[in-house]
Amino acid sequence: MYKIGIIGERDSVMGFMAVGFAVHEAPDAASAGAILRALAKDESYAIIFITENYAEALEAEIAAYKDQPLPAIITIPGRSGSTGYGMAAVKSAVERAVGADILFKENK
Repeated sequence: MYKIGIIGERDSVMGFMAVGFAVHEAPDAASAGAILRALAKDESYAIIFITENYAEALEAEIAAYKDQPLPAIITIPGRSGSTGYGMAAVKSAVERAVGADILFKENK
């Protein structure tokens, strides 16, 4: 069975332990990057959630995993709320998959 991991600041990720996620606390982006590399290398992880502030700092590294089937790396808001980075990543992924921006069109 595959695991779901989550990487972020303590306040942002500890609640996910209650639902069975493998919680990985990272005090900074460099630590988050090291954890991300270790989890991605471990073939038992299907999904890795990472808080937006760390995902933004690790954008180039995360991009290396985009074309791999596993793990799926998904950004989530951190303890300070959404920065908009996660939604921009979803928009980009949909554009790649569909070939057009179908989610965020403005009504005119």
